[in-house]
Amino acid sequence: MKIVFATNNLNKLKEIQQILPTSIELLSLKDIGFSGEIPEDHETLEENAFQKAQYIFDRYKISCFADDTGLEVESLNGAPGVYSARYAGDDCAAENNMKKLLSEMQGKANRRAAFKTVVAFVTDTEKCAFKGIAIGEILNEKHGDKGFGYDPIFKPEGYDVSYAEMSSLEKNKISHRGKAVRKFTDYISLMS
Repeated sequence: MKIVFATNNLNKLKEIQQILPTSIELLSLKDIGFSGEIPEDHETLEENAFQKAQYIFDRYKISCFADDTGLEVESLNGAPGVYSARYAGDDCAAENNMKKLLSEMQGKANRRAAFKTVVAFVTDTEKCAFKGIAIGEILNEKHGDKGFGYDPIFKPEGYDVSYAEMSSLEKNKISHRGKAVRKFTDYISLMS
């Protein structure tokens, strides 16, 4: 089965390749000849994930999935949430986003947070979504050099290390994206 993953984030692509079964041929946007930006202008993770998957499916007619992920911090009323990737500005890197979040968390006792991922799958006959959540807390400073995004400052519940201190195998077993993608792969394995 061939499926396109509608993302320009090479870190996400690599992470998902490690989770998907070998019976699924994962195509990148580059593999199908797409090089532009995919619109992502909704207010929820689910709407954004469906928007991205539908956008690529409509143009290439290949089964497609997309994800949208947000980090929701309790003491910041759920921010950065749907704006996690562009929290410090549209063209900012993950480092800028982490710095802004750490700055806003200074002096806050409640550091509880949740990473949430929605994977949306679109084919010519189906549309469905799969969710994954990881509860944890925001650290006071960065720890580790693996992973990407907010991984160095997110410590999952029940662990003494950040996502960025875990191997990709360890992280994928417990992460928000890992949970959502496993639900997705369970579903599509029934189709093949």
